[in-house]
Amino acid sequence: MFTGIIEQTGTLVGLADRGGVRRITIEAPGVASRLREGDSLGVSGVCLTALDPDPKFFHADLAQETLDRTSLGVLAKGAKVNLELPTAAGSPLGGHVVQGHVDGTGMLTALDPVIPESSPEFNRETTDWTLKVRVPENVRQWMVHKGSVAVEGISLTIAAFDGAEISIAILPLTYWRTNLHTLRHGSPVNIEADVLVKLAAMQMQAERNKQMDLSASWLVANGY
Repeated sequence: MFTGIIEQTGTLVGLADRGGVRRITIEAPGVASRLREGDSLGVSGVCLTALDPDPKFFHADLAQETLDRTSLGVLAKGAKVNLELPTAAGSPLGGHVVQGHVDGTGMLTALDPVIPESSPEFNRETTDWTLKVRVPENVRQWMVHKGSVAVEGISLTIAAFDGAEISIAILPLTYWRTNLHTLRHGSPVNIEADVLVKLAAMQMQAERNKQMDLSASWLVANGY
């Protein structure tokens, strides 16, 4: 499990298609040196397995499902990715429960500074930002106002949702510490809905189904 608190960014330095999978090589001094062969880690919100790590680089294989469902399938050399190691049991839960199981790929529609760039008070290093992401239809049912969502593996809070697009306030620390500052309008981003919201929705649906079954049984038993 992860919490959506990004430790650092890494740089995609290698891509190779081999035997039905795509092997990526990521330069990440700091994180790479702490990995062992077979360890899990979050790469822009996708749970991957580290292969052949050394103090500076690690590799990971992307299956076709990962290429189809996530933004990793369209990354080019030089792209920045967010990195997070799993959360140890008993550690503080700084963000929210993130599984690394991406639900779908959204599209970044805006990432604008709160203070207009034309303003004399504008400072790119210290301003807050507003992120807007168009969410894929299959994920929209789990978007909750003031609820949590993982975007590119980052634990964020939904400030507004219009039924198709979420708006999120981004602090300067998050903007610069993650890959958000490298993304542009139209960039694909990985979306993982809050697993607790998904579980609650499943329980509510099961209860509704149960009530429907009871009603149908009652009608039949009473001659309707």
